Amino acid sequence: MRGLERRSGGTLSGEQPDTFAPRGLLWTTIKRLAPYLWEYRLRVALALASLTVAKAASVAVPIALKDIVNGLDTHGRMLIVPVALLAAYGGLRFANSLFGELRDVVFARVKQRAVRRAATAVFRHLHALPLRFHLDRQTGAVARDIERGSRGIALLLNILLFNIIPTIVEIALVAGILIAKFRLRFAVITFSTLGLYIGFTLFVTEWRTVFRRSMNDMDSRANNQAVDSLLNYETVKFFGNEDYESGRYDAHLAQWEDAAVRNQSSLALLNAGQAAIIALGTTILMLLAAQGVADHTMNIGDLVLVNAFLIQLFMPLHFLGFVYREIKHALADMERMFALLDAPADIADAPGARDLAISRGAVRFEHVGFSYGGQPLLDDVDFTVAPHSTTAVVGPSGSGKSTLVRLLARLYDPDSGRILIDGQDIRAVTQKSLRQTIGVVPQDPVLFNDTLYVNIAYGRPGADIAEVRAAAALAHLDRFIAALPEGYETRVGERGLKLSGGEKQRVAIARTLLKNPHILLFDEATSALDAASERAVQEGLALLAHRRTTIVVAHRLATIQHADQILVMRAGRIVERGRHRDLIAQGGLYAELWALQQETQRPPRIAAATPQGLPGEGGGPALQALGQ
Repeated sequence: MRGLERRSGGTLSGEQPDTFAPRGLLWTTIKRLAPYLWEYRLRVALALASLTVAKAASVAVPIALKDIVNGLDTHGRMLIVPVALLAAYGGLRFANSLFGELRDVVFARVKQRAVRRAATAVFRHLHALPLRFHLDRQTGAVARDIERGSRGIALLLNILLFNIIPTIVEIALVAGILIAKFRLRFAVITFSTLGLYIGFTLFVTEWRTVFRRSMNDMDSRANNQAVDSLLNYETVKFFGNEDYESGRYDAHLAQWEDAAVRNQSSLALLNAGQAAIIALGTTILMLLAAQGVADHTMNIGDLVLVNAFLIQLFMPLHFLGFVYREIKHALADMERMFALLDAPADIADAPGARDLAISRGAVRFEHVGFSYGGQPLLDDVDFTVAPHSTTAVVGPSGSGKSTLVRLLARLYDPDSGRILIDGQDIRAVTQKSLRQTIGVVPQDPVLFNDTLYVNIAYGRPGADIAEVRAAAALAHLDRFIAALPEGYETRVGERGLKLSGGEKQRVAIARTLLKNPHILLFDEATSALDAASERAVQEGLALLAHRRTTIVVAHRLATIQHADQILVMRAGRIVERGRHRDLIAQGGLYAELWALQQETQRPPRIAAATPQGLPGEGGGPALQALGQ
């Protein structure tokens, strides 16, 4: 399966297409979040009740202020009246703040639990997606998409459920009071201002969305390039490409900078336009109120009430403009996160799938065919691995050897034929039970950035230290660990970069042995070991071969001479099969590979190279051409 990365294409979680479809996304998001809210429905109800009280107190404040002004302006009124009103005024303001804070405290658990559940759902779904998806992914971009999407959920819950509806109610209450207490033209001007403000906000915000989406795209690209470069730190240093990597990173940030400047400039335009509309409407209404006072159709308290209500009205209106912009931004942030959640899991358990029942551990490939990206990789592969036997698979690079391992572990499903374990089609059993039965040691094992103990114990979480030590000893890793100052608590670094290739492979072998599977799959698992370590590991594996079915994908033919069966593959087909001696005697492809490896084990005669070859003073034409 090597080379799939070069042949695969697509836009899954990496380069997302520049599309944004807000229609329906808001309601889809609400439906997805509804179960999380229902889990804490009592808290939601209490938060809504607290907010209702806060808004009622807020609307009552201007009415109390009007009565205070009129009370102070009326001669002969006893002093107790404005004092009581002042006390009520202060109480209303305090109630507004108190119940607003109570709302936040009550709703905090609801919001954070929703963020946690949604992020976990995406994370779990990513692990359920097929290998095809992960070959196309960009890890840094995916991580940033989840991070921004989680923030977007928190923002959406805060704004949508506990700001928009109460703000609309507040606007309706204030507008109703203005219409009831004053002349019709007050209502006409008020609603005209509202309509103009909302229309302007919607139009400009739609125009600005493209800048936010561009910022997100450039941010994901820069983050992905940074992660990729740091993961390949040694390669960057070996080639001296620090400036090249910094230049690439800065180029992405330069594009992000341009998008951020356009975003900020357009925001300034939006805020200025909103302020102008509010100022115009407020000025006209205050002129009408002042004229009413001059005509004695309104009193000073009415003027104060109109001014306070206008502030009360336009402050939440301005907040609604902010809310709409933030919802658009939150939806843009969640777009990719939900795209990850919507990515289809092609490899899924069949309805009613049962757990795999292991009796002997026999493996059968029955006329299996498989292609990837339109390129055939396996053609009519048919063989049986007897229980508790060892079958080796050899062949030139690209012949389909590793594909067998991935198909047996059901990282892919075959296009034709069946794969059976003890007579059970692996597509008819649960994936969990299948993979609990199989232990895989890949050619290039990747370790977690944690301790040696954690990486070995990953084969069976919950194993005690004695079992971990036994697995390490069987993989001939115990002496190496004993020589480390921190022993099993030694951290291995990102992707195991602190360990050599051979040490990483022995850790991978140890955790597979700790898993204690019925079927062992080794995908060139000893290719990075030196001769002594390889021999020691082979001896340890031989002790377990009598009670496990083992499939070994091998490059070094010397390591599989004693296999019960050797399959020789070429171009996705099995062209030879048998034991080592029989295949040598046939004089076919296996014999050619054997002879070639015996030849390559001889020391190279570098000094005898001709001037036309690669070695030598000045090199040959090829090196001279590279130096041009």
